[in-house]
Amino acid sequence: MNAPVGELLKQHLIDPEICIRCNTCEETCPVDAVTHDGNNYVVDASICNHCMDCIPPCPTGSIDNWRVVNSPYSLEEQFSWSELPPQQEMQAASSGAVEAIESEIDSLLEEARKGLGGKPVAPHSASKPTVNLYNRNKPLTATVTGNFRLTHADADADVRHIILDFGDQPFPVLEGQSIGVVAPGTTADGKPHNVRLYSVASSRDGEKPNAHNLALTVKREPGGVCSNYLCDLPRGAKVEITGPFGATFLHPNDPAANIIMICTGTGSAPFRGFTERRRRAMPDAPGRLLLFFGARRPEELPYFGPLQKVPEKLLGKYFCYSRVSGQPRTYVQDRLRSEAATVAALMKDPRTHIYICGLKGMETGVDEAFADVCRGAGIEWAPLKSAMREDGRYHVETY
Repeated sequence: MNAPVGELLKQHLIDPEICIRCNTCEETCPVDAVTHDGNNYVVDASICNHCMDCIPPCPTGSIDNWRVVNSPYSLEEQFSWSELPPQQEMQAASSGAVEAIESEIDSLLEEARKGLGGKPVAPHSASKPTVNLYNRNKPLTATVTGNFRLTHADADADVRHIILDFGDQPFPVLEGQSIGVVAPGTTADGKPHNVRLYSVASSRDGEKPNAHNLALTVKREPGGVCSNYLCDLPRGAKVEITGPFGATFLHPNDPAANIIMICTGTGSAPFRGFTERRRRAMPDAPGRLLLFFGARRPEELPYFGPLQKVPEKLLGKYFCYSRVSGQPRTYVQDRLRSEAATVAALMKDPRTHIYICGLKGMETGVDEAFADVCRGAGIEWAPLKSAMREDGRYHVETY
């Protein structure tokens, strides 16, 4: 469809297929240009000033999308989308208006994207995900069939393994995707609580093979509305959920893929799903799985007991404790450096994938550790990181 060139603008849009509805963009935007309904997060073109503050914090890259338009897409149009519309063809303009707009925005984006290594891409071998099947206006009701404490009774952190059953309702989900949980009630000003995102901690075929359920890993947060709601749910309770969300942080289906997984706390959730998928579907896969898992103490490390039973042939485990009495503080980046020979050998392999999940504060340390590992092996980390991301082999979801 051709559109005459008049007053052109490059409109900032959010990809509804990739967005995980984490609310980071809305919280980050300094001019309140980002808003949401029960379906999508969207950008109001009449407010957006292209400051780019929302680009670096977005964990999926869904925020980094643009279209050159004559008239901006309305909020109502954006709320209705299940995927982004294609770029319309513009008639050639002697003034080069389109090129000028793209050049101006691209220069701003280049600065905002520094250090990100490009936009996220799903692994080429990953299954096609289903996205946004249920939303706030049309949630799915699941039943709690299990709620188990994962951390020791003496641990400060109360982390729960919660199993949700869907009965005969369809809810296809892949390892690495997230779901939204709708906590009942309203905020102090009478508004509905924001949907909270939780990574799926089970394989695509459920907690047990062919079970129509999934598991979440939830940490009780002081004053946390949704986390306390979930952690207190008894068996048989009903929960409204949305999703699934996420189209890039996915498990590669290639048995030869090496997967380096780095996490802290509940960031272990998707990697439990990854490990179960490999164990069930590819038990003799030649690709290696490595898990670098950080916690304060063993008592506060989710799934510590079950992880001890996972054979080393399936999963190489590197636990990192920062608060064990009489021992030096060890973080995930420290173990990456101490295992530099193993890590560097895998990073030279074009079949290696890297996944990072956990607290946002870990990103810088992990990135610096990878740079050190690469430097010692004669590899340039910055171009490798960018190439891996463009090839669907480097993924970060932090919060």
